[in-house]
Amino acid sequence: MAAAGGLPASATLLLLVIAAVAVAPLASAVRPVSDAHRSAAAELFAASPDGSFGDLETTYEAVRTFQILGVEKDKGLIGKACKFAAEKLASSSSSPAKDLFHAARISGVLKCSVDSGVYDDVATRLKAVIKDTNSLLELYYSVGGLLSIKEQGHNVVLPDADNTFHAIKALSQSDGRWRYDTNSAESSTFAAGIALEALSAVISLADSEVDSSMIAVVKNDIVKLFDTIKSYDDGTFYFDEKHVDAAEYKGPITTSASVVRGVTSFAAVASGKLNIPGEKILGLAKFFLGIGLPGSAKDCFNQIESLSFLENNRVFVPLVLSLPSKVFSLTSKDQLKVEVTTVFGSAAPPLRVNLVQVLGSDSKVITTETKELQFDLDNNVHYLDIAPLKIDVGKYSLVFEISLQEQEHETIYATGGTDTEAIFVTGLIKVDKAEIGISDNDAGTVESVQKIDLQKDTSVSLSANHLQKLRLSFQLSTPLGKTFKPHQVFLKLKHDESKVEHLFVVPGSARQFKIVLDFLGLVEKFYYLSGRYDLELAVGDAAMENSFLRALGHIELDLPEAPEKAPKPPAQAVDPFSKFGPKKEISHIFRSPEKRPPKELSFVFTGLTLLPIVGFLIGLMRLGVNLKNFPSLPAPAAFASLFHAGIGAVLLLYVLFWIKLDLFTTLKYLSFLGVFLVFVGHRALSYLSSTSAKQKTA
Repeated sequence: MAAAGGLPASATLLLLVIAAVAVAPLASAVRPVSDAHRSAAAELFAASPDGSFGDLETTYEAVRTFQILGVEKDKGLIGKACKFAAEKLASSSSSPAKDLFHAARISGVLKCSVDSGVYDDVATRLKAVIKDTNSLLELYYSVGGLLSIKEQGHNVVLPDADNTFHAIKALSQSDGRWRYDTNSAESSTFAAGIALEALSAVISLADSEVDSSMIAVVKNDIVKLFDTIKSYDDGTFYFDEKHVDAAEYKGPITTSASVVRGVTSFAAVASGKLNIPGEKILGLAKFFLGIGLPGSAKDCFNQIESLSFLENNRVFVPLVLSLPSKVFSLTSKDQLKVEVTTVFGSAAPPLRVNLVQVLGSDSKVITTETKELQFDLDNNVHYLDIAPLKIDVGKYSLVFEISLQEQEHETIYATGGTDTEAIFVTGLIKVDKAEIGISDNDAGTVESVQKIDLQKDTSVSLSANHLQKLRLSFQLSTPLGKTFKPHQVFLKLKHDESKVEHLFVVPGSARQFKIVLDFLGLVEKFYYLSGRYDLELAVGDAAMENSFLRALGHIELDLPEAPEKAPKPPAQAVDPFSKFGPKKEISHIFRSPEKRPPKELSFVFTGLTLLPIVGFLIGLMRLGVNLKNFPSLPAPAAFASLFHAGIGAVLLLYVLFWIKLDLFTTLKYLSFLGVFLVFVGHRALSYLSSTSAKQKTA
């Protein structure tokens, strides 16, 4: 038994919600490509503000992914991608083979209009690279670019195909991997994939058949390469590098994608069938589907393109078994539904699906009776009622056996034979024999026991002192009558006055759940707080459809007085949103305004304030102020006018200062007006001074 004090009021509810909705981890869900992948691709390959996807390689990966998934893009983006590719193809003489390779593939995917003369120049450039290089990557880009041009309807032939084939094959190693060039010390699985893709391009471009013995050697290399494949316990297979530099390491997704592209491309052009086990091809399909929704654009491209190659290839077409739902309810009598499709969700050929074994969470065999699933042709699903399986709530592993109905399909499709899927079964848990009561501390004599119904809120009223105990017990059973142990069972006591909460874990035995709270040992944890405590019981589990948080009633506790050094109850958390609540209303009566003077007196006072202006005007007239010396020439007259206007603006600024402007704003405007007045005033006064001097000399 454990106790915790001072938890927030929502703690129990939070624990209950977690228990009720969190399903225990199941095996990775393998589902065919869906609309979720299309949405993820559109988000990962979002165009930049200028309408581009980045460099040529990223642009190709974007348009190729959209093509496979059938994602419609704006015609403006397509036009910019075509223009980007066309500009690179037009400058073939100065462009590296890698750029020409990606530009040609962009043009092929988007069906861009490229002049045949441009493609002739590109083909000439790529053929020159093939003659002068021993680099696997340069050979890959060159022959791949030529093949892309050919696939767009242009006549492209590789005249010296045998020598090119030998040049690529010379870089292979005994374990089926390839080196990047003759100077490389280490071999690479990723390089093996691009080498096989390059060899398939050479075969397609050759003007005559390539040496069949060399093709047989490459087939043997592929078998050796698949001997190095890695796997998980669930039948998932993948490729990864063994020993390469950190700069050359590509990761399992990129490496596996390279091998899938190479092997399926080579199988498409080579005669005969590759000797690769079907379960390994199926395992690679599970690996790429098991990724789910990738987190990067590169992984998204590798996933989708690899699955497109596996969807239709000459080795084996993988058929994937998946469950639309892995959680089943005994209450609603859910049916077990199984889908068997290709990696893109296409319908599988006629086949049978049998449930051959059911295993418990501890791998214990529940049943080995074989049951054939019925097939719903309209919805393309196999189904089976789970009620006859006699399975209870909890986690199970179902072992399915898949068999093709037509023998000729066994050389085309890979089913893996058997497939194991994890499921989770939920149901209503029976709660009975619930009792609550108070007993004496010394002899254990029960003073009062009440039977309660935990299917609904109850309102028991108990009282106890520190020398007594609170007892609570109940039983939980599954739909098949077995004892059920939920993930979380808590009893909460909440002090009504201080709101301090105490949580206790209710332990369970083989037969029942029972808790005994000895208040003598809990007085300190209860901070010696007497009074009313509300009782709540929380029972929750992912398999329990009727998880509950139930009010049981209350108990009046009479605890001893707290000693001087006893711990104080913790301060309760303040709701941070309480400060935004309604405030206390403020009542205030404003003072009555003072009595105003008569209107006539106000007018007389206003007239008196205007008398100084009248006196100022009379003074100007007595002084004989006039405009005789006002400049007559245009330029001096303009400066003189601006000077007087500036003085008027200063006077207006003073008025605005008294009405609305603050001191700093007024000083800012006055500084600009002052500079202006100095300039125009100096020009105006300079003219008057020179005029006066000329009159005196005359």
